[in-house]
Amino acid sequence: MTKINILVVEDESIVAKDIQNSLRKLGYDVPATVSSGEEAVIAAEQHKPDLVLMDIMLKGEISGIEATEEIRKRFDIPVIYLTAYADESTLAKAKITEPYGYIIKPFKEIDLHTSIEMALYKHGKEAQVRKERDLYSSIVFDKSANDCIFVKSNSRLVKVNTPDILYVEALKDYVIIHCVGSKYTVHSTMKDMQKNLMDKDFIRVHRSYIVRIDKITAIDYPNLVIEGDKKLIPIGGSYRDELNSRLKFV
Repeated sequence: MTKINILVVEDESIVAKDIQNSLRKLGYDVPATVSSGEEAVIAAEQHKPDLVLMDIMLKGEISGIEATEEIRKRFDIPVIYLTAYADESTLAKAKITEPYGYIIKPFKEIDLHTSIEMALYKHGKEAQVRKERDLYSSIVFDKSANDCIFVKSNSRLVKVNTPDILYVEALKDYVIIHCVGSKYTVHSTMKDMQKNLMDKDFIRVHRSYIVRIDKITAIDYPNLVIEGDKKLIPIGGSYRDELNSRLKFV
């Protein structure tokens, strides 16, 4: 089993040595121990540790908070702050960098172990969610498939034929794809849905709705009616001209 690598950033040499010894006793590897923010960023790039233990109050031009911000942004490595004390202003700045925990010095090995394992678990779960979100988004918008998309439903990927889609509805960070006899919630945006659904078949009629044109059965401004679902969908003022231009009037 591969050991977890932890970078230690601490400017008090005796404290740094104690932390290093404790980590190794707990079964972790310590690829490097550095004493400044500048060294921390360089070491993070060089060693790619699984986690960083970062003293907030570092000496030098780059503070522990600034180093943490750079490490999180560039390498997506979780950081736990080490601190003996910190004023409210410092803590407020530290919270913005979204650390995975705080350990108050002096600390017990059990506290160190617990904080590290919780941080690694949380970071792993977040990475998994991002991976699944990106994976399913790319599958939903796979243009190599003709007249179909794939959506996640109960941990399965289900093929949805685009002719069966009635309309798409916005719901915060998600969209609901309403189909004949079913509906699916997908992590996406209306902008991406509009860009990837075929222009000739779909049209955006409101900031919260995209409809399939051949599913429109009636228009009673300011609403339209969708086939089968009998759903009344509002027509946004800025979308009305585009809708009129796409429909055939007698």
